[in-house]
Amino acid sequence: MTEPNVRSGPCRGVIFDMDGVLVDSEAFICRAACRMFGELGQTVQPEDFTPFIGTGENRYLGGVAEKYGLAVDIDQIKRRTYDIYLEIIQGELEPLPGVHDFIQKCRDLGKRLAVASSADRRKVVGNLNEIGLAPELFDAVIVGEDVEHKKPAPDIFLLAAEQLRLTPEQCLVVEDAVSGVAAAKAAGARCLALTTSFDQDALADADYFAADLSQAADEVLL
Repeated sequence: MTEPNVRSGPCRGVIFDMDGVLVDSEAFICRAACRMFGELGQTVQPEDFTPFIGTGENRYLGGVAEKYGLAVDIDQIKRRTYDIYLEIIQGELEPLPGVHDFIQKCRDLGKRLAVASSADRRKVVGNLNEIGLAPELFDAVIVGEDVEHKKPAPDIFLLAAEQLRLTPEQCLVVEDAVSGVAAAKAAGARCLALTTSFDQDALADADYFAADLSQAADEVLL
């Protein structure tokens, strides 16, 4: 663990990315996307999506479509991908280790809580409900449709802090993706990086590191 680069008083709010932090939905969305492209007559590979993890579904799907030279209606293919995704996660998607306990600890400490995900609201709400974390449990839920500029731009975390009525410097962002860590630091927040999707070297700009929320040290909430 490294000392945080920014400290402006105690941590008063925690902003969670979703995929790779609260849930590991990557395999499910990848399966859904592969199936969707198959319906279009295009065979794609799971590794085609790796460069676009954490950037939101528009780029996740659009980047692969560009790779194969496919002219697509992004809203249409995204809608179909979500149809498939929400079907295949039923009874299968589970929270990552430590999620419920960590959120309860945050609540016990009086932290304000937000989810800030580049995914669309349909996926975010579906995921949260599936793992037993109703969106209403959070003080704010920010999704990809709420901001023009996606990660690594800081916009989503700036908006989350604003909705929590905090400054970014008062917030801890929990992320797992390179673009997410960059966005958190650009916003001026301290960042806990979970090595669920990338190794620590790739996430080196974060302030803290843990394998998952069950391994996060108490100091990250100070």
